[in-house]
Amino acid sequence: MDPEGGVTPRTINAILAYRAAGDPAAPYLRTNDAVLSFGEVDDQAEALAASLANLGIGPGDRIALVLPAWPEFAVSVFAAARIGALVVPVDPRLRLPELRYALRHSGAACAVSAENAYGIDYLQIFEDFLVELPALRHLVTVGEEDLWYDDRIFQWEDCLSAGVGRDFDAPAAAPEDPFAILYTSGTSGKPRGVELTHSNLLHAAAETARAIGLAPGDVVAGVSALHHVFGLSPGLLGTALSGAALVLRDHDDPGDTLAAARRHGATVQYGVPTDFTTLLRQVEAEGGTPPMLRLCLSSGAPMSDDLARRIEASLGVPLVIAYSLTEAASTLSMSRPDDPARKRLFTVGRPVGGTEVRVRERDGTTLPRESVGEIAVRGPGLMRGYYRQPLETAAATDPDGYLRTGDLGMVDEDGYLHVVGRREDVVNRGGFKVHPREVEDRIMAHPAVYRAAVVGVPDEILGEAICACVVRVEGGVVTEPEIQGWSAATLAGYKIPDLVSFMDELPLTDTGTVRRRELARHVSATPPHAPAERSQATIED
Repeated sequence: MDPEGGVTPRTINAILAYRAAGDPAAPYLRTNDAVLSFGEVDDQAEALAASLANLGIGPGDRIALVLPAWPEFAVSVFAAARIGALVVPVDPRLRLPELRYALRHSGAACAVSAENAYGIDYLQIFEDFLVELPALRHLVTVGEEDLWYDDRIFQWEDCLSAGVGRDFDAPAAAPEDPFAILYTSGTSGKPRGVELTHSNLLHAAAETARAIGLAPGDVVAGVSALHHVFGLSPGLLGTALSGAALVLRDHDDPGDTLAAARRHGATVQYGVPTDFTTLLRQVEAEGGTPPMLRLCLSSGAPMSDDLARRIEASLGVPLVIAYSLTEAASTLSMSRPDDPARKRLFTVGRPVGGTEVRVRERDGTTLPRESVGEIAVRGPGLMRGYYRQPLETAAATDPDGYLRTGDLGMVDEDGYLHVVGRREDVVNRGGFKVHPREVEDRIMAHPAVYRAAVVGVPDEILGEAICACVVRVEGGVVTEPEIQGWSAATLAGYKIPDLVSFMDELPLTDTGTVRRRELARHVSATPPHAPAERSQATIED
C-alpha cells in the first residue's frame, strides 16, 4: 500500500487504518512537545468520530477546522473520514468577514477551533457565530481554558473521553465521494470553495511522495499550514501514505525553522520560497545544515533562480520545485531529484502521473512547444468543481475537462513546464507585454533586496508603467536608480521599472504569494513619484 509499491489506498480513512494495523508504534506526528504514533492518532480519531456521530454529525455534513498545524487538525481529518463527513480547512488567521464567509458558504454544521491562537479569541468569535449562522450546530474547542458549557459547545478532551469504546455508524466511503472544501487564497476576487474528493487528494499525495521517494524513516519538516492544499495532501496524507513522520509547526516562531529541522532529524524540508529564505538566513548566520537532510521541496509560489541556486549551494542537497493548485488537489507538475540541474531548479518539472498539461492561446487553440500561453490541466487530481458555484465551475473548465489555470507558461522541447506568471498580471507598457516574474527575478538577484514584486500602475503616456515594490534586506542600502541600473544590465529597455517603491513588507497570502491587486491599488493610490518623462525611443526599446 506504500506509494513506492504502486498501490494507493482508495479512501482517506483506509490510509490510517492500514498504518495503524501494520505498524501502530511508528511515529507519525512530531511537535515540540510530543510524538504521536499512527496507532495513537487512529485511537483519537476513532474516539472523536464516535462523539461527533453521537452529536448527529454524519455523511455529507461539513466540519470546519479553524486550527493551526496542531495534531488535533490531523485527528479531526481522519475522524471526519470515518463518519463520511467533509472537512472545511480554514486559515485561522483570516479576518472576521472572510471566516464568516467560509463558514456560511460551506454550511458547516460543526467547527473544531482553537480557543486562542495568534492573539485571537476564537471563543468570543464563535459565541457570535453560533447565533448568526443557523447551520452551525456544534463547536469543539481546543485549549486549556475553563469554559462555559451548554449543549452545543464541547472541549476537545471531553469529546475524546466520551467517545472511547463507543459504537457508531461508519459508512463506507467511495473514492469519488467529496471529502474537503478548501477556499482559495484569493489573490483576486472573493474566495471560492474548491470541492475535492478522496481520490483527488490521494492522487496528488501519492504522486508527490513517489516523485521524491518518500518512505518509512523519512521525517518531513516545514509544514506550517495544514489548511492549505499542499499541507493537507502531500503533507498530512502523503506522509501517512508513505509511513513517514511529519513535523508540525504552527509558525508562532518563524525563526525556529532550522532548529526544528535539526531537532527532529528532518530528511525532507518542505516550504514556500519565503520559508526557504528564512532557513537560508539562519544557516548562513549559524552555520550547519540539518545533518540528515537529503532533499528540499518548494511549492506554493514562484521561486527566483537566484534563491534556487542559493538553496542547493548552502544546504548541499537537491531542490525540487512543485507546481501546485488548489483546484488540482495540489501537485500537478514537479521536477524530480534526478533531473538535470537546469531543469530541476528553473522549471516546475513534468506533469505527475495521469495528468495532462496543454498550453493554449486565448481562443483555446493548443500552442506548440516553446510557445507561451495559458496553462490548462486535466487529470485525476482535478476538483469536482467550485462548491455551490456551477457557473464559476463551467467558466473555469472547457468541454474536454481541462481547467483553465490563469497561469501563463510554456512546455519546452524536453517536456518540462515553465510557469511565467499570471495571465491577468501581465503589464501592458506602451503596447509591450511585460511578465512581472522576469523583472522580479532580476531584482531579487540584487544582494540588498529581500523581496520584490512588480505591478502595473496607470500612466497617461504608457497606459501602464512598471512599478517595482521592493523590500530591502535588513540593513541593506539600495536606491531607485541602482535598481533600474541593475535591471538594465540584463533586461530590455521596456522591462526596466519606471518606478521603485521601497516598502517594509508586501501583502502576501498564507503561501507567500503576493496579493497583486491589493499591492497595485496601494501603489496607485500613493505612488512614490510621477514616472519620469520618456522618449518614444525608450518606450519602444
